[in-house]
Amino acid sequence: MRTDEELEHALTVLAAAEGISRQEIIRRAVLERYERAGHVARVADSADRMIARWGDVLARLGTV
Repeated sequence: MRTDEELEHALTVLAAAEGISRQEIIRRAVLERYERAGHVARVADSADRMIARWGDVLARLGTV
């Protein structure tokens, strides 16, 4: 993985502050991002299902 000076500095500071390796900082960041992306997709899917199920009711409530 190629990094720039800014990322190198951030990795060094975070690793020292958290007492873990730079590799572990990167590992955790990637896994956290992966989990967040999955969560966003699940929420969007759930919202789509709810709109399909309750969209007509919500539209009627909006006109009251």
